[in-house]
Amino acid sequence: MFTLTTSIIACLDSHEVDPKLLVPFAVFIIAFLFLVVTVPLTGGHMSPVFTFIAALKGVVTLTRALIYVLAQCIGSIVGFFILKCVMDPRLAYAYSLGGCAIKSSIGANYGIKSQDALLVEFACTFVVLFVGVTLAFDKKRARDLGLPMVCLVVAGAMSLAVFVSVSVTGRVGYAGVGLNPARCLGPALLHGGFLWEGHWVFWVGPFLACVVYYVVSVNLPKEGLVWVDGEYDVLNLVLSNASSVSVFNRDIPQEHNAIHE
Repeated sequence: MFTLTTSIIACLDSHEVDPKLLVPFAVFIIAFLFLVVTVPLTGGHMSPVFTFIAALKGVVTLTRALIYVLAQCIGSIVGFFILKCVMDPRLAYAYSLGGCAIKSSIGANYGIKSQDALLVEFACTFVVLFVGVTLAFDKKRARDLGLPMVCLVVAGAMSLAVFVSVSVTGRVGYAGVGLNPARCLGPALLHGGFLWEGHWVFWVGPFLACVVYYVVSVNLPKEGLVWVDGEYDVLNLVLSNASSVSVFNRDIPQEHNAIHE
């Protein structure tokens, strides 16, 4: 969080003609480096988005997913606390500690409308999931391409989403799609004020995208796709529980009749 946010603010505060176009490059480099390091260690759980879709696909248990999300939120708070301590207060206010501002009463041209932000967060997160996670969860192609190339594709999808969101919105105080709800939690807690207005958007949008992507992924053609082993897949768990309940209910009358006989 600390590295990503400082890089974003440095890009926005540069004297380039259009500094926002530098943000996707910063996101790409940082995401790629951290993915290469964290994927072998934890599976690349840098964001609640990746953790939530991994939980839906059954790659991790719900308990482990909650622990990951809690750790991500704590890391965000600690990182932004350090950032707020060392950063010029003028820059902290001007760039909302990383660009998580939703339009409020402080100014008509500051931040982005909540409905627009929700749509951007949903669409861009879905693109990242469809392009990056589909490849990362395909065991055969991931093994054939290798870890660096998979991380390159995921980081490229993230930077593409940031580029599209920055280009479309063009609002002061909004540095593009978050792709990480925890990234906006730290500024909202430490900076307070208008950053709490519409903060729900940065959670609801990506999580809706995860649910829609999960439904789409279940119906993708099976030819050519070798999904990672989803032992705790939500759909499989629901179907297995429903089957167990059905068998149990069917066996009860038989046991009841045997007792009477």
